[in-house]
Amino acid sequence: MRRKIESLSTTFLSFLRSEASGGVILLICAILAVIIANSPWGGAYEHSLHTPIAIGIGPFSLEMGLLHWVNDGLMAVFFFLVGLEIKREFLYGELRTKSAMILPVCGALGGMLVPALFYSLLNFGTETSGGWGIPMATDIAFALGIMTLAARSAPPGLVVFLTALAIVDDLGAIVVIALFYSTDLAWIALASGLAALAGAFLLNRLKIRFFPAYLALGLVAWYFFLKAGIHPTIAGVILGFSIPAEGNCKVSMLHQWEKRLHPWSAYLIMPVFALSNAGVEISLASLDFTSPLPWGILAGLFLGKPVGIFGSVYLLHKIGHIDIPGKASPRELAATGMLGGIGFTMSIFIASIAFTDPGLLNLAKFSILMASTISAAAGTLVFLISGSKGRDTLPLSEMEKIQG
Repeated sequence: MRRKIESLSTTFLSFLRSEASGGVILLICAILAVIIANSPWGGAYEHSLHTPIAIGIGPFSLEMGLLHWVNDGLMAVFFFLVGLEIKREFLYGELRTKSAMILPVCGALGGMLVPALFYSLLNFGTETSGGWGIPMATDIAFALGIMTLAARSAPPGLVVFLTALAIVDDLGAIVVIALFYSTDLAWIALASGLAALAGAFLLNRLKIRFFPAYLALGLVAWYFFLKAGIHPTIAGVILGFSIPAEGNCKVSMLHQWEKRLHPWSAYLIMPVFALSNAGVEISLASLDFTSPLPWGILAGLFLGKPVGIFGSVYLLHKIGHIDIPGKASPRELAATGMLGGIGFTMSIFIASIAFTDPGLLNLAKFSILMASTISAAAGTLVFLISGSKGRDTLPLSEMEKIQG
């Protein structure tokens, strides 16, 4: 049992390190994408993203633009990892007990509902009203990366709280995409995809630990979800839920694949996503600030996120007498809520599904980048001002020594 706990602690710390360093690479790729999009190579960049690429044989071949292969294909691997993380958290992590779930779940719900409300109030009855899901998301890589760098002496419990909150937030975003951003369903294809995923859960039930079998069923589900009108990344998430977390092997299959995929996600998949999606054309002609769209995104991420996260957690603390994570000060909790306003990759991902109009999508991406930057700067500033004087805290390095 002790070895299992130590192994899980090592996985969690490795997760923190990969997310923090991956966030730096993400930022570099996002800046590079913006520079290229506004350079003389901008046209070539845009053209390359829509270059058709065909994969497959005969009737089972698919032809999509490079951007779609990244958003529908490569991101399915990322969402598979998200599925593994969510399952691990509910089985062994901070969400394994009802008492431990209360604060992260309530914080995440507040951090999703309030931003969506702020956005909807500003965009009600307009052509941009469908983008209400954009400010609901939190980019876990950036949020954790900034917290570990800007708040080196933040309570370890606060770092764990933000991690659990972001994972619940991811789950909420997945539900929103599946329920509200999937249209014109082809029911036979959907049933075929669900049958393939049911087969994966059956393999788990039969205690079969042969990963290629799960992968094959996952690919079938991905294909049929794409044909059904359900965003195919949902197949990746559900497949992640089916991966065995127990077994006779020294380490569970879930643990093994989570550990293997983290570097690929942090250093390849998400940087490629940023390079492909963050290229925003910045010009007076392309950015319409009279539209309610940018103000809804800014209000949702910069204001709605901290209000929702801080408000729900602080309310539970006062009414339910539940301790604030890590005994953090209200100022540190507010700063954590501000970091939750870093939507970036997940918000851009939802925007790419919500808007098909290139002008609206470009405006949404620019607004997400601005709102995420302001949220990151504000959260960092509050953490630096608050410090940690007068309270026992541990830097991340010391937390590693204790948990390792």
